[in-house]
Amino acid sequence: MTTSDRIAEKSTGTDTTPEGSDSAPYAESRETTEGRVYTVSGGDWDDVLSDATHDERMVINMGPQHPSTHGVLRLVLEMEGERVTQLRSVIGYLHTGIEKNCEYRTWTQGVTFVTRMDYLAPLFNEMGYCLGVEKLLGIEVPRRAQLLRVLLMEINRIGSHLVYIATGGMELGATTAMTLGFREREEVLHLLEYLTGLRMNHAFIRPGGLAQDMPDDFHEVITKFCQVMDERLPLYDKLFTGQPIWRNRLKDVGYLPVDACIALGVTGPVLRSAGIPWDLRKVEPYSCYDELEFDVPTSTDADCWARYLIRVEEMHQSLRIIRQVLKMLEPGPVMVEDKKVAWPAQLSISSDGMGNSLEHVRKIMGQSMESLIHHFKLVTEGFSVPPGQVYTPVESPRGELGYHLVSDGGTRPLRVHVREPSFVNLQSMPAMSEGGLVADVIAAIASIDPVMGGVDR
Repeated sequence: MTTSDRIAEKSTGTDTTPEGSDSAPYAESRETTEGRVYTVSGGDWDDVLSDATHDERMVINMGPQHPSTHGVLRLVLEMEGERVTQLRSVIGYLHTGIEKNCEYRTWTQGVTFVTRMDYLAPLFNEMGYCLGVEKLLGIEVPRRAQLLRVLLMEINRIGSHLVYIATGGMELGATTAMTLGFREREEVLHLLEYLTGLRMNHAFIRPGGLAQDMPDDFHEVITKFCQVMDERLPLYDKLFTGQPIWRNRLKDVGYLPVDACIALGVTGPVLRSAGIPWDLRKVEPYSCYDELEFDVPTSTDADCWARYLIRVEEMHQSLRIIRQVLKMLEPGPVMVEDKKVAWPAQLSISSDGMGNSLEHVRKIMGQSMESLIHHFKLVTEGFSVPPGQVYTPVESPRGELGYHLVSDGGTRPLRVHVREPSFVNLQSMPAMSEGGLVADVIAAIASIDPVMGGVDR
């Protein structure tokens, strides 16, 4: 029997095999202006489709322009029906080269770069970087500056967690979470603008201390902020924690047990949701954190629901820390006394923004040529940092944010590398999502709370 004997006759649509030679044509036909058209069903088509019944997988792209992927994250999903069988994260769409750029700027100018990595928690980037520079210099920051740094970071932590609730809620369809979350975040940004001069990317924490001291009435303004947050945070428990739809959407979703967290290097609320109370403010304290009383909330559920509850509780703990710092503050300098490091010098906020005070300008311009020369060299060339390398971690809202700095003794960093928690935590996406529904991928992303500026940097 030849191959042609086993197929249908193409002109009539009849079965030409011996068994079907006497059968009627199985393909109905009709005449059109383009010729005869056959409507084929059954027969050979059933044989063709039978091979595909066991492989109904398809590959789809979620992002990088998808509104639920936190900016410019691309997820390549292999799916079987509604279930995810394989997930791959594709990053790099927001690459800025911040680490490399730092090598071409002075140590102080590097602050203006690193603050733009995790743009929802800029003060933590400034803190980690400056702690590294100060460790290389072998200097200790004045106590008032250390406490004010803690104050600013905890305010920033509240703002970051509010964005987590706002964006996570919006992605899951809870638009009320978005409107409330961003309403409260505006309170945070207004406060930070009042204290530092900028809403975001502050460059306020500098090597040696702070750019300047707080405004005169900062104590009252921050106290009022705490009172406002005390009134508004319980709304989230009423609207979301006790809401069955919100709970069912997050409960038992994005499961990542403690052994997987450790294997993947996951830190922050995701690790604490699996039961390990690892918080660098407690286990490796810095900047007077060892003098403060606060709790590290944990859970053993290891799912999106636990991460939500932990972040809500962390906001309450941050308010607790802020109130303690306000009581501990005493008058004093906010920058080291060493004039070879203390740049900018005497800053003030004037009508044209932030700059050197008029008194300082009059002194260096009219009274001391040496002061003018030193100021000029300090601004243009920067200060030298002894050769060496150091790693300094801080606890950002997303986990361990560490700075590895290398100095060759010059006025610029030889190397800056960042251990960015969003980048590391994003490795857990496949473990959280594979085997689950595609709708739960969104909840898993939100529970990690990645910031792509930090991932791509």
